[in-house]
Amino acid sequence: MSHAMLTSFFGWMTVLHVALLLVASIGIYGMRGRVTAMHARLTGVPQDSLAPLYFQWLGAYKLLIFVFALVPWIALQLL
Repeated sequence: MSHAMLTSFFGWMTVLHVALLLVASIGIYGMRGRVTAMHARLTGVPQDSLAPLYFQWLGAYKLLIFVFALVPWIALQLL
């Protein structure tokens, strides 16, 4: 793979993952009542403890985006 192709790949991967993170964040916090009720029924986790789990999941996903998509794109841009 060429340098330009890798740079393009990591750039678009970052854009797609950030868009997915935004959609998930808006979906979770915009429709909090419905989402927590559905997840509580599906998983058996009480609704009160789902908010911290959502926050942890979104934070971990954001960290993974930074480490595996954004940082490689920045490194390739600097080369």
